[in-house]
Amino acid sequence: MILEIIIVVVVIIILFAVVGIYNGLVSSRNKVKNAWAQIDVQLNRRADLIPNLIETVKGYATHEKSVFENVAKARAGLMNANGVKEIQNANNQLTNTLKSLFAVAENYPELKANENFKQLQDVLGESEDKIAYSRQFYNDTVLMYNNKCEQFPSNIFANAFNFKEADFFEAEEGARSVPKVEF
Repeated sequence: MILEIIIVVVVIIILFAVVGIYNGLVSSRNKVKNAWAQIDVQLNRRADLIPNLIETVKGYATHEKSVFENVAKARAGLMNANGVKEIQNANNQLTNTLKSLFAVAENYPELKANENFKQLQDVLGESEDKIAYSRQFYNDTVLMYNNKCEQFPSNIFANAFNFKEADFFEAEEGARSVPKVEF
């Protein structure tokens, strides 16, 4: 009788442990999805600002057509991208084309003084900050989830229930190098 009670208690404890580990994996996976959704929101917010920025710059720099086309293509690429790697590459492309747009703006002092342009530039800067924060939060969340998928004993359940590791949002290759500064 006592042996049967001990066996039942052990089985219940094991059952609760399995349920706890499984629920922890589900919770972590959902946190990764949520963190990715936050990056997506910020990237879309930035993409929504770009047409206004282009129109403002176009009014001053009408002969810079290729810059506007490149920014529009990069924006479309980001809006159509799927998955962490593809969105990461499209985001890097958009960031680079925005740099060229702001370089064009440097050649037009009256544009730089335009209040609408300044406001758009400030909002875009805020968006970049929010994107950077969202990336960091996403990568921290992915790290915690991936650790659960790899650490014992939850790795046994992660494999059994097909929990796959998530991809990190990584910096582009050029971002890792130290910029050359000359005076």
